[in-house]
Amino acid sequence: MQLRRLLRTHLGPYKRLLTLVLVLQAIQTAAALTLPTLNADIIDNGVLQGDNGYIWRTGAVMLGFSFVQIVFVIAAVWFGAQAAMSFGRDLRRDIFQQVNSYSAREVGQFGAPSLITRVTNDVQQVQMLVVLACTMMIAAPITMVFGIVFAIREDVGLSVIMLVAIPILIVVLGIIISRMVPTFQVMQLKVDRVNAVLREQITGIRVVRAFVREPEEVARFAEANDDLTATSLRAGRLMSLMFPTVTLFISMSSVAVLWLGADRINAGEMELGSVVAYLSYLVQVLIAVVMLTFMVSMIPRAAVAAERIAEVLDTDSSVVPPTSPITTLTERGTVDFDGVGFTYPGATSPVLSDISFRITPGRTTAIIGSTGSGKSTIVDLVPRLFDVTEGSVSVNGVDVRQLDPDLLWGSIGYVPQKPYLFSGTVASNLRFGRPDATEEELWQALEVAQGAGFVQSMPQGLESPITQGGTNVSGGQRQRLSIARALVMRPDIYIFDDSFSALDLATDARLRLALQPHVRDAGVLIVAQRVSTIADADQIIVIEHGRIVGRGRHVALIDSCPTYAEIVDSQFEAEAVG
Repeated sequence: MQLRRLLRTHLGPYKRLLTLVLVLQAIQTAAALTLPTLNADIIDNGVLQGDNGYIWRTGAVMLGFSFVQIVFVIAAVWFGAQAAMSFGRDLRRDIFQQVNSYSAREVGQFGAPSLITRVTNDVQQVQMLVVLACTMMIAAPITMVFGIVFAIREDVGLSVIMLVAIPILIVVLGIIISRMVPTFQVMQLKVDRVNAVLREQITGIRVVRAFVREPEEVARFAEANDDLTATSLRAGRLMSLMFPTVTLFISMSSVAVLWLGADRINAGEMELGSVVAYLSYLVQVLIAVVMLTFMVSMIPRAAVAAERIAEVLDTDSSVVPPTSPITTLTERGTVDFDGVGFTYPGATSPVLSDISFRITPGRTTAIIGSTGSGKSTIVDLVPRLFDVTEGSVSVNGVDVRQLDPDLLWGSIGYVPQKPYLFSGTVASNLRFGRPDATEEELWQALEVAQGAGFVQSMPQGLESPITQGGTNVSGGQRQRLSIARALVMRPDIYIFDDSFSALDLATDARLRLALQPHVRDAGVLIVAQRVSTIADADQIIVIEHGRIVGRGRHVALIDSCPTYAEIVDSQFEAEAVG
């Protein structure tokens, strides 16, 4: 069972704390179970005998036991909550680290909404179980066992009531809980669905409004929301049966104790105090059953959550780190594609076939091709977001599959097609790859990226706030900040994945001109759609249907490569029409 394994592995560091909780709960439970016996003594030897002194003395003892119970239960809950919160923190950390090790394949397999749910909601379900276990599950069995023993000690004849009530109650609650398990499994899937729909609508709000799809999207979210609500109601109805059932059994058992106890008192077989004490023990035992029932009702949902968490923790990345990574580089600023082929899992045909080219320092290599030709896949293979299925990719003279991952990523300054900025400030985003960069270096990178002007116009300059995703700046500004971030890093290799598309032609030209002195000693790979962006590249590679169909400089390719000539003609015609 995944829940058991998860608890065993992640609660291991807190064994001493849990042992302390167990001791504290045992002491407070023993104090609570002593009170009914003392109460019986007060009734039999104090109230019925008219001995006020005995009442005061025994009452003082009861107050002492009550104080002990209160202090120890507070301490148990305190340390139990500390263990549970630490457990949740460690579990979230491990899931986060595991997800960070995933390649794009695993992230796509689970989906971002599901991964977010597993890190938050699923961990919370298991963590809540640990909290309740420390506060209820430990005390409940102790109360049940010793409560039954003390009740039998008061009177054996009445114990037939417990013998009948407790097994029947456990069977009834077991039937209810067995029907709750599949409902909770479905509920977690419904939560994933709601998160997915909500994420899509928030991310694509502009598209939704542009196509006037608000009513349809509202209906789609309502459908997912209603499905979750209906499933939650089914689970809630089942849960709502448990506590009335327990209450019914407590009431019926209490009536039975008073009925039979009265007859035994009349027959002289029991004292009045013993009946009262027995009734108190019976109620305590049945309340312990209630607590265990509540705990058991939480286990199915926590078990489902644990299975989903374990699925993430047990799924290894398809991009496996090398067992003996190479940490010494023989070259700087080089990338080699040698007979590279790549096929996505489950695909019937390869995306790339026989791709071979070399990037060297001080030279710019550009890749161009139609949409879907495989340009971005080539880029993803360099930082090892995917592993090749044929051939090899080498960075700085070493196969990326043998290179230390941190060294590999630290050698590459990557500017994605869709720039992403993190919540913080302009400075914190620029220092993302190099935290020790000075302000002078930040401004220098902004000058090259043509972003110094708009940053200077911001009220706080480099300390101006940036919202999550950079939504408080324009697309072109995000793109320039993303380029500046790569420049601050000073890598051996720069990869620009269609990074100039959000810039106008004049800004594009100025940026590329300013960029040349700063990348003179680095290898540069540019993926572009616009011919004007790559016309001055030292090597242009034309991709069509995952294969190289042209290689050379701009002028030579116009004459030798029909695919490139067609791209050039189509863009010049579009500009002429515009």
